[in-house]
Formats: sequence, structure tokens, C-alpha cells
Amino acid sequence: MNAGISANKAAISPEIAAASLLKVGGVTPFTATDYPGQLAAVVFVQGCPWRCDYCHNPHLQLRTVDSPLEWPKVMALLRRRIGLIDAVIFSGGEATIDPALQAAILEVRALGFRVGLHSAGIYPKRLAEILPVLDWVGLDIKAPFDSYERITRIADSGRYARQCAEMILASGVSYEFRTTIHASLLSEDELLNLAQTLAAMGVQNYALQLFRPQGCRSTQLKTFKQSDYPTLELVQHMAALFPHFTLRQAE
Repeated sequence: MNAGISANKAAISPEIAAASLLKVGGVTPFTATDYPGQLAAVVFVQGCPWRCDYCHNPHLQLRTVDSPLEWPKVMALLRRRIGLIDAVIFSGGEATIDPALQAAILEVRALGFRVGLHSAGIYPKRLAEILPVLDWVGLDIKAPFDSYERITRIADSGRYARQCAEMILASGVSYEFRTTIHASLLSEDELLNLAQTLAAMGVQNYALQLFRPQGCRSTQLKTFKQSDYPTLELVQHMAALFPHFTLRQAE
């Protein structure tokens, strides 16, 4: 583990009992693609204030009064996965929306699992609290930071995302920054500008994720023709900016 905290230390945290308040919208018991190099389970946390058109988990955007899946049942499942998986990822929605996230992470670490986070970088203060108990972060970078509102529909969202990006880079926690791309949302000039900005910030691991229609409710995005996007020339140019670069179908 590289997060600077042992499973034994996590086990004695007085905050662990608060994990039962986590609002879980679903669980994937096994995945080989959501945490690089690790076999993992994914816990999907309810709630996200942003409304990105390409979101393929829109059913997780709202937070219900009661958790659809009780945390003790999630923990029972994870205990049965000991020895079968290496890690647990908290995703969403936006996992950092939930005040009980840190307590849940500590309880998972007490089982001996590595812990990863999928985040859009919405809540810098809460991310700062949990970074010391994370082993890996997958951060969604929506657009050039001054163009975020066009994607998220929320004013000032780019400022929060940049704060989170800078925080992750300074933390020493392993990470991947990634951008889901669609020709009607981000031009090739914007993609190159974004890549240059991230490279200047010191980003080492970056991925472009091609839009996928599964789960997306936007008919416009599904029917928009994306011929020759992104071009091979652009991909090669962007790849040269990062020591580790990936082009893949969005997860």
C-alpha cells in the first residue's frame, strides 16, 4: 500500500461506525478495468450535483432519503471477496459528496484492501480529507478548466476541478487523469489545449475515453456522427506530452 496508513491503524478509527450512513446506489463485485493492475470491486455512491450530458450513471445523480443498499450488506459482500480481489473503488455519482465516505474507506482498509476513488473533483475540502487514506485516484477532467460550465452546467466548476487536480498531483497518491470526449462537446483545439495545460501542471498519466452511448440519456450525443474524431495526428500529438498516455473506450 502507498497511502501512508496501515489497515491496523484504520481498524481502530473511532469514525468507522459512521460508515453505515453511506448512501450506496449499487455494487459491482468484480472488475479488472476500473483500478489499473488490480482486481477490484466497485461501490457506487449516490449523488452528483453536475449534469454532464454523457453521464452513463444518471440514475445515481440524485440522493434518496434511504440508502438503496445498506452498508453492512456491502461489507458482508466485501468480506466474502477477501482473497479474490485486491482493491475496492468508490465511484458514483460523485463519491466525495457523501460525508460518510472517509469512514467507509477506513472500514474497507481494515479488511486489507487497497482503496481507489473515481471522482470529478467537485469537493476539494473533502478530497483533501480522504487523500491520505487512498491508494489511487481516477480523476475525470471534463474540459479546459475555463470551459467546464458548458459540460457540467454548474458555474465555477472548473475552479474546483483544478484545485482537486493540483491537490492530487501534490499528494504523491497514484492517479490517472482522464477525459471523456465527444465531437459535439470538445473540439480538437480544445483537447490539445487541455492536454498542454495538464502536461504543464506535471500530469504523468492521462487517458482519453471515447464516448459510449450505453446508459447515456442524451439522444443528441447518441445520434451525432463523429467521423475521424479524434484524428490520429491529434492523438499522437497529445500522447507525446505524457509519459503514460491511453486512448480507450469510456468505462
